[in-house]
Amino acid sequence: MTRMATIDSKDVHKIIVACDAGMGSSVMLASQLRKQLKSASVQVEHTPVNSIPADADVVVCHAGLAARARQSAPDKVLVPFQVFIGDPAVTKLVNTIKSGGTIDG
Repeated sequence: MTRMATIDSKDVHKIIVACDAGMGSSVMLASQLRKQLKSASVQVEHTPVNSIPADADVVVCHAGLAARARQSAPDKVLVPFQVFIGDPAVTKLVNTIKSGGTIDG
């Protein structure tokens, strides 16, 4: 059994929205997260799922890419989502970063 990574919200400085080639919706999600987390001074970038940078604190990706993201960044907190706009997992991530707490993934 793989142990899930956790991170305290105050330690989140960089979120990666991992995408597959050609998924423009991930760019929109990254932009949305950037706006929502501006006050928290969290950097948000989008990268291909196979090129997740080592300095990422949290990786956000569509559930269909979760296995590839986990393989690419096995030690990172992974937040998979089902829908690009308004997904409860993404909303929970934003709220936890803003209000404090532990992020599991």
